[in-house]
Parts: sequence; C-alpha cells; structure tokens
Amino acid sequence: MQTHEIRKRFLDHFVKAGHTEVPSASVILDDPNLLFVNAGMVQFVPYFLGQQTPPWNRAVSVQKCIRTPDIDEVGITTRHNTFFQMAGNFSFGDYFKKGAIEFAWTLLTNPVDAGGYGFDPERLWATVYLDDDEAITLWQEVAGLPAERIQRRGMADNYWSMGIPGPCGPSSEIYYDRGPEYGVEGGPEANEDRYIEIWNLVFMQNERGEGTSKEDFEILGPLPRKNIDTGMGVERVACLLQGVDNVYETDLVRPVIDLVAGIAPRGYGQGSHTDDVRYRIIADHSRTSAIIIGDGVSPGNEGRGYVLRRLLRRIIRAAKLLGVEQPIMAELMTTVRDAMGPSYPELVTDFDRIQRIAVAEETAFNRTLASGSRLFDEAAGATKAKGATVLSGSDAFTLHDTYGFPIELTLEMAAEHGLTVDEEGFRGLMAEQRARAKADAAARKQAHSDLSAYRDLVDAGPTEFTGFDELSSEARILGIFVDGERVPVVSHDSGGPAPDRVELILDRTPFYAESGGQIADEGAISGAGTSSAAKAAVTDVQKIAKTLWAHRVRVESGEFVEGDTVVAAVDPRWRHGATQGHSGTHMVHAALREVLGPNAVQAGSLNRPGYLRFDFNWQGALSEDQRSQIEEVTNQAVEADYEVNTFTTQLEKAKAMGAMALFGEQYPDQVRVVEIGGPFSIELCGGTHVHNSAQIGPVTILGESSVGSGVRRVEAYVGLDSFRHLAKERALMAGLASTLKVPSEEVPARVANLVERLRSAEKELDRLRLANARAAAVNAVAGAELVGKVRLVAQRMAGGMSAGDLRTLVGDIRGKLGSDPAVVALIAEGDEDSVPFVVAVNAAAQDLGLRANDLVKTLGAAVNGRGGGKADLAQGSGKGAAGIDAALAALRAEIDRS
Repeated sequence: MQTHEIRKRFLDHFVKAGHTEVPSASVILDDPNLLFVNAGMVQFVPYFLGQQTPPWNRAVSVQKCIRTPDIDEVGITTRHNTFFQMAGNFSFGDYFKKGAIEFAWTLLTNPVDAGGYGFDPERLWATVYLDDDEAITLWQEVAGLPAERIQRRGMADNYWSMGIPGPCGPSSEIYYDRGPEYGVEGGPEANEDRYIEIWNLVFMQNERGEGTSKEDFEILGPLPRKNIDTGMGVERVACLLQGVDNVYETDLVRPVIDLVAGIAPRGYGQGSHTDDVRYRIIADHSRTSAIIIGDGVSPGNEGRGYVLRRLLRRIIRAAKLLGVEQPIMAELMTTVRDAMGPSYPELVTDFDRIQRIAVAEETAFNRTLASGSRLFDEAAGATKAKGATVLSGSDAFTLHDTYGFPIELTLEMAAEHGLTVDEEGFRGLMAEQRARAKADAAARKQAHSDLSAYRDLVDAGPTEFTGFDELSSEARILGIFVDGERVPVVSHDSGGPAPDRVELILDRTPFYAESGGQIADEGAISGAGTSSAAKAAVTDVQKIAKTLWAHRVRVESGEFVEGDTVVAAVDPRWRHGATQGHSGTHMVHAALREVLGPNAVQAGSLNRPGYLRFDFNWQGALSEDQRSQIEEVTNQAVEADYEVNTFTTQLEKAKAMGAMALFGEQYPDQVRVVEIGGPFSIELCGGTHVHNSAQIGPVTILGESSVGSGVRRVEAYVGLDSFRHLAKERALMAGLASTLKVPSEEVPARVANLVERLRSAEKELDRLRLANARAAAVNAVAGAELVGKVRLVAQRMAGGMSAGDLRTLVGDIRGKLGSDPAVVALIAEGDEDSVPFVVAVNAAAQDLGLRANDLVKTLGAAVNGRGGGKADLAQGSGKGAAGIDAALAALRAEIDRS
C-alpha cells in the first residue's frame, strides 16, 4: 500500500466517524518553545489547555513534523526520521479512552477492501501506563487482546507530555510484532526492534508543571475536560505494509537512495553499514530540507536556518564520503518533489525556489569544504613535522566547528595521510559544546503563554474590525486587564505607580492590530456620555488568539469601567503614513519580481508610517543598475495612479488569480485580496492600504543588504519621509558643490578624483615608510647579536607599521642572515593602539628546538596580547605598547635558555 493511500485511508476513516479534517500546520509555528512542530497535537494546544474553545469536538489531521535533537543518529537506527508524517485523531471533551481504542483498532485490523489496513490482530500488542487498569480492560473488551499481549510500563514510556509545562496524560501504545527474525520474543519490553511502535493514544487529562526529565515533573491538576490526542507514524505503517526492513526504503524515501546509488561508485545494501547510513542520511535530510524550505526557512547561522544549513551540509558531506564529487542537490530536490508532491502540492508549485535555495547552499558549502581541506592539510603537515601520527582532537574539532567537517570525513582524510585521529579528545570537546547548547536551550524553554484569563471573551466571539471603512467607532468595553489580571475598572491615579500594562478589550474597533509586517495603529480611546472625562492613549494593539483585539493603553484621565460605551479613534496622520508604508511594500515586491523574476519572493517585511523594510529570497547582492530599476519601476507604478481594490474570496480562487501568499502561513478558506493596478500587484493581505497608488508618494530606496544566506533586504522611505530624505541629499550635494567650487553634476567626478589622489598619496607614504624600514632592517642585520648559538635580530620598529609590513621585513632580514641559526623578531606600535609582532625562525634554529609559534607567545605575554602560527613564521597582536621593550628582553632570555 503506497504512503499516499495510507494517509487517505486514515483521513477517510475518521471523517466518516464525524471528525473534521484539519490541514497540516506549517512546521513553523509562533511558539517560543518549539523550533519546529514536532507532534501532531501542537496546533491544538490552546484547546487542550482550555485557553480557547475549539470550533469542533472531533478533528483529524496528518501533520508535518520535524524532530532534530538526535540528528547525528539518523540512518543508524532503522525507524527514525527527522521529517515524518503524524496522522492523528483528536477529541476535545467528546469521546475518551474507549472511543480512541475502538477507532484505532478498527482502522488497523479492518480488511483493506473495507477501508482498513488489514493488519493481523494476532501480531498487535498494546502497552499502558502502570496503574491504568481501565485501559487494560478496554483493550480486552473492545479489541479482544489477551492479557499476555498487554504490558504495563512507567512514565518514561507511557506518560506523555511535551517536555515543558502544558497538557499531559497517560498513554497507550500499539506495537506490531515483525517476527522472530527481528529479535527475541517477549513484547515491547523485551525488544523494540522486533516489536515496532505504530500508534500512540494519549489520554490527555492533566496539566504538568516544571520538571527536569520525562519522569520528574509535578502534576498540577486536571485539565478543564478530558481529551484524546493520538499519533500514528505514517512512515512506520508504510514500512510494515510495504514489507521493507526500514523506513528509509518506503516508496517516498527509497527513490532518493536509488538516485544516489546510480551516481555513487559504491552502492546501497552491499554489505557496508557505514555506506548504508550515508545513503539514509541523504534520503532523510533531502526531504526534510525540502519541507523546511517550502515552509519559508532559508539557511542561516542560528535557529531554524542553522538546522536547515546543517541538514543540507550533512547531505553534501555524506555524498562526498560515498565518492560523489559532482553537484547533486538539484537532482535530490527534483526526486523529493516527484515523490512527495501528491501529498504536499506546495513542493510542486514552489519548486523553483526550493531547488534554488538548496543548490545555492551546496555551491557555498563546496567552497567551504575547499577551505577546510587546506586547513586539514596544514594540520596534517604540522603533525607529521613533529614526528607524530595522531591528529589532535582540537584540530578535528576546529575542522568540525569552523568548517562543518564531520569526524567521519576527518578520519578518512587522516587515513589517506597515514594518520589517525584523537577521537576521544574530539568527542570530549563536542560533549562540552553540546552541554553548553543544551543549557542554553533549557534556559530559553518556557511554559505556554497563559491566555485563560481571556477565554470567556475569546469564546464570546471575535472583535469586529471597522478600520477598513472608518477611523472612529463607538464601542463597548468587554473587558479590562491590568498586568494580565481582569479587573472591573481602571482609572488615572496620579498619586500611585502606573501599572505596567493596561489593556482594553472592545467589541468593535477601527485600530489595526499588529500583523502581516504592519505595526499597530496609534490613537485614543475616550469615554462617552457620563464617562466623557475618561481618556487613554493607545500605544499598541495586539491580537489574542487571532480573534480578539487587545488595546494597550496609557490612561491619561478619568476612569474606564467594563460595559461602558467609548469612542475609539485612530490618529489619521498615523494611519495615512501606515497605509503608505504598507502599499509601498506591495509595490516594491511587485517591482522586485518584475526586475529580478518570479524567484524574488517575500521572506518578511516591516512597515510603519513613512518607512518600509522588505526581505526577499535571492542569492547575491543586487547591482546598482538593478536597484535603480527597482526604484524606477516602483515610482512609475506610483505615478500611474493605479486604483487599489480589495475583496474577499475563496483561497483557491485567489491563488488561481495569481495572488501572492507568504510561505509557511496558514490561511482560512476565505481570504482578503489586495489588488493594485490589475496584474501589477495582487497579494493576500489583511492590512490597511491607500485608495490609489499615487497616495503612496515618492519611494526612495535607501539600500540593499544581506540578512542571511539567500535572503536580501531592501529598505525605503515613502511619502513625506522620502521627500525629506531627498531634501537632505540635495542639501548635502549643494554643500559639496560649494566646497569643491563645481556644479552639482560634476561633484561625483571631482570626489572620485580627490579619492584617487588621496589613495596615491597614501601608497607613496606606505612606500616611503617601508623603504625606511627596510633601510633600518639592513642596519639591523649588521647589528645582529649572538645569543648562544643563535644570531638574533629583536627590534622595535617605527610606529604605524602593520602586521603585513612586519612579515615582509622579517622575510628580508631572515634571508640576509644566511644559513646559521637565526631568529628575527619585530614589534611595532601599530594603528589604533594595536601592537603587531612577527617572529621568523630559520631551519637551522628550528634544528636547535626553537619554534616561532612558541616564541611569539613570549612576546604576546608582555604586551597583553597573543599570537600563533607555524614553526618557521608566527605573528600576533597586543594592546600594551608600554611592554614592547620588556617583550624583546623576554625573547632574548628565552632564546638564551635554549
């Protein structure tokens, strides 16, 4: 049975049983605890905690999940993926244990022609929590499982939580017996390779507190109602129904392995476990990377971007270790698209962007590998020069940490040089790094934001947003919150300390709540009628549970009472500027796509009155010509005075019209479309906009920069802010023209000429300084002192010399000292209080045991600095110029002792 069919049967089974099918959420959710969605229930957490009322009592989904804590173990075991599909059914206060067991058992054991999976009931086992006698009874009564195929297990195995404060409860897991060829009998307790878990039924009934492990946490009490959360591993079920040995050989993963096997000199399943692991890493990480990129992540150096970068680089490294030297990423992404597309059509529609980002990372990492290889060659050479045969753990760790070399790659390269590697030292340094990372991650974990105080208001219905049609609305106060606690009244009290946060919840409002890159409106809320003396400044507006507008205010006079009628009024100047910024963002997006092509897709934005910031996916900096074109196309559209139309339609219809949507965003069935100039710009957007493009005013692009691998940022002013910026530029140009006594149009040429003359003068000064230094060096050679058996030149040089200058000089001096043992040490007062120093040791002095990389440390200690290098040449820098003479004296003493 193909994986797509397994998904379909699961969804059909539960839809027929009255469940609402809920689409998979993006793997990226706005949750401070999660880097990626790692369980099917994540998007339902507010319902389980009772913070929000679910729109349905029963739901079913197949959720995209990503788990990366054990990324280094991928491919070693045969049942773990970084990306997996979690099929789950959910009950919110509806059915409980009996219903969950019945639904799972019938789907698993019903014949294929009856919509089931057709598993043999005699090969299914169940585990339950230690004291869950009720579940044991139900398994016997509902499923007919004999007592010997039901096992009790502790909290580590059969009590589920997210690992942080939140919902939890005992669970019951379903296992399939793969047969004696996979291990000893005795059920899941005896062998989880033979008995493979396929479904976990969580009886979610409690809320947990803080804790340090799966077994060490406090149960705070029962949830508002009992819920069901289940998770069936689609990949594991596919593995069993397709009769393959592991999850990497199922129909959606095996095509990647087959692709690589057709390219690599060593095949899959040919007796090398190490090679098979590399194949599995490539297969697993390829589809995980495609999913992550598809949901809007680009490679980077922190957070989700770092995880993606690590996955992509592990693919490339594994391929190289298999002997694949050619670029392979484009073909991998194509294979993933073809396999996964039927279930995830966004991989098809967004394929060009996904492939482009993955290929760009491959190209960049191949350059990094080349740099790392040079570092390895230096480390290997230094190891051999010492007469050693073991590459240090420190060198191996530097290769891993700086250049992303896996230890396997370092081991293989070392073997080619006749060396081994201090793996114990390497793993010790890795363990220290992991401990630091784990402590940092633990420090960032926190419980879910407590929204229960707002629950009654959320359940009562959404705030009516009137801001598309008016800037002032009469409204009723539904709730007042002071520092998160609901209160009946809040007043201005000049005699006491002001609360940190006051929020007014209204039944209707013209204030735009921050979202979609547009910051919130500012304005005021005033009392009406008998409470007309009340006035509060609105400083921010945020959404609670995406439906309730919370106005954060500063009470300036009078008092506000729950139930009072008030007037909410947006500052019209603020709103005008905000609409200019937001509409300007749409215009810049459209211009980018016109100039650069359809791959220039939005990756984030921020707009406020008079200013916009737009991030987009693109490799490499824009040329000056491209920037000028983008600015011109944008302003041509402004001048065209395009009409701005907004309307609501079905999501699929909007997409068919070509409306742009943000990657990773979830949209409702009904969406708002903003159309500017017909086909020029059409996007899904809930923000506020101008009525005609001319109202945006001039758009001035301030600059373009990188904000991460494959992501660029454009910043611009609009409207009056654009005019003010241009006025300042004009005044600056006029001042330069006056100073240079040339017309404005000649200023660039005159400045370029002055810069060139300045550079020439600086080069001449550098030449004269170096010539003087070399003359001094000749004198230094003549005055070389004999320290023991070594001819030593240890000298303070003129100020302003760089490390590069010193390196040139020590080379000249060392060459003039002949073949007798010689050491040259030069130190100078450099620029910006730096003290550069360089040491050179010739071959004869090295034979006496002198090393430049040792001697340079002696200099560094005296001038509050440090340095390093090789045996023949080393350099460093310090900050203590007062210690220069002491440094040279210490160097003489060190050589004398040798």
